[in-house]
Order: sequence, then C-alpha cells, then structure tokens
Amino acid sequence: MTRIFSGIKPTGHLTLGNYLGAVRRWAEVDQYRADALFSVVDLHALTVEHDPARVRRLSRQAVTLLLAAGLDPERCTLFVQSHVDEHARLSYLLECTATDGELRRMIQYKEKSAAARAAGQSVRVSLLTYPALMAADILAYETDEVPVGDDQTQHVELTRDLAVRFNQRYGHTFTVPRATPPKVGARVMDLQDPTGKMGKSHENGAGIVYLLDEPDVVRRKVMRAVTDSGRDVAYDREGRPGVANLLDVLAACGGGEPAELAGAYTSYGALKKDVAEAVVEVLRPLRERHASLVAEPGYVDAVLREGAERARAVARPVVDRAYRAVGLLPPG
Repeated sequence: MTRIFSGIKPTGHLTLGNYLGAVRRWAEVDQYRADALFSVVDLHALTVEHDPARVRRLSRQAVTLLLAAGLDPERCTLFVQSHVDEHARLSYLLECTATDGELRRMIQYKEKSAAARAAGQSVRVSLLTYPALMAADILAYETDEVPVGDDQTQHVELTRDLAVRFNQRYGHTFTVPRATPPKVGARVMDLQDPTGKMGKSHENGAGIVYLLDEPDVVRRKVMRAVTDSGRDVAYDREGRPGVANLLDVLAACGGGEPAELAGAYTSYGALKKDVAEAVVEVLRPLRERHASLVAEPGYVDAVLREGAERARAVARPVVDRAYRAVGLLPPG
C-alpha cells in the first residue's frame, strides 16, 4: 500500500488556506487511499523566535483541528513530531549528507533569513538546516508520496537528492519519495493581498480566515476583501487576482469551475456575499466538532500516545538501519 506523510507547523492558527489546500484532502482522500501519517511538526516551529507556551498551545490546537476536520485515528496515524525521537536522530545523519550550498539555495531560507536580518534578529542555524529535518520526517517512514504545495516542492526535491546520495554511498536504505501537488482549486490567497498566499503566521490577520473564526468575523473579512479595478466579474488570476481568489474559494467550498461561476455574477458585492456564506457553512461542522473535542482532552491525549507509538514502530527500524549503514556502532 502506498505510504504518504505530511505535516503542518504550529506557527500560527490554522487557516482556510490550510484546510482547503491540504487538510481537507488528507481527510477526504489521502487517509482512505494510502497508509497515511500526519504530523504536527513542532520542532520546525523552533527555527525562529517563538513563545514556548504558544507553541505548545498551537500544537494541541492543530491536533484537535485535524481531528475535527475528519482525520480518523483508526485509518491514519496522527502524532506530534517531537514525540518520536527518530526525527531528530535521522536529521543529523541527513545534515551530514547535505551540503552547505544545497541548504543555502532553499528559497524559504533566503526569505526568512533576510526577514530576520531586516528585523535586527540573528539567524538560527536551525533555519538553515531545517530542510534536513524535513527530509528526516519523510524518509524515516519509507514514504512514497508527500502531498505538498508549490512552496514546499523544492524541499521534497532535496529530500529525494539526499535519499539517492545516501543510498549510493552507504547501500540502499531509504525509499525515494515524490511530491504530489494538490488538485486545482486548493490555492487560497490572502484576502487583503491576493498575490500572496493565506499564511497562518502572517502578522496582519485582516486578510486571513482562521478555522476558528466566528461566522460574523468570517463574513466581515470576506466582505472587506480586496478586489480589482473594473466592475465586471471575470476569472483572471494574473490580471484580476482579487476576484480570481474569491472565485477560487467559492469553487473550493461549493464545487464548480471558477471561470464558470464568474458568469453568474454581475457585481462584486453579490460574489462576496456568496463566498462568505459558503465559507461559513464549510467551517461550521469543523468548529462544532472542535468544540466537542476540546471538552474531551483525554481522548486527544490518547490519540497522540497511540499515534506516536505507531509512528515510532515504523520509523525506528528505518533509522536504526541508517545508523548501521553510515558506520555507527550499535549499542550492546
């Protein structure tokens, strides 16, 4: 059976973009078609300045929202990255396999290190080496497919390169994975800046719909969404990004093709109203389920314990094999 791995960082509250772009697919498709592992990758949240209490809080919230979105612990493995030591164990071996040049070419490193310097902050070494940890996340589970967006494809390609290099140097150890991009219609941009994606760690949340936003808050954010010059409603991602984003969201929430949906509208106001109601209805069952799970902390704890045990059982033999292959003396 095909094995897939994907993770989400607890660096901010999960957004509509996270849900429509990845999480819904995990719940509706991936956990049924494959041996699926999904992780809240909390170690990745430590690569930049952070509040420890907030990381813990967001990690638990992310797990609870993933369950609320429909991930079934009987069908998939859901766990927190730091609960499985094999991620950190393997990460160092892959740091020893990667080159400085490869890591410095990563687009996210360039962007985040530049932002940190501009803010007068130091750049942590972990920001540079974090792709090795991401590779460890994937390779530890003999992963076949990694469902990721365009912004993470470069990291999966590096993971493939490291797996091939390690196998060539030390003997076949890792499965070489492949990236599987999401289907069309899952791309959600910031409502106030439709040229940038709806990111959960963005400082200004005015253009971001969070999964736990109250319905009135969702409506207000959508109604204030940036549109474009002109009055006609047309689907043009390059020339009319604001309207195109709204049509993409409407299509993702209710079905249909964005370009065809555009023909039903003669005003931006009517489009925004329908988009707002579609988003509210998509998020309603998720928010209700989240509230019930928050009232059952023991259940969430049990899911994480069992998930970590299952993940560890898969990863430990792979990482032990890598340690032997690279020349490390096994414990007595």
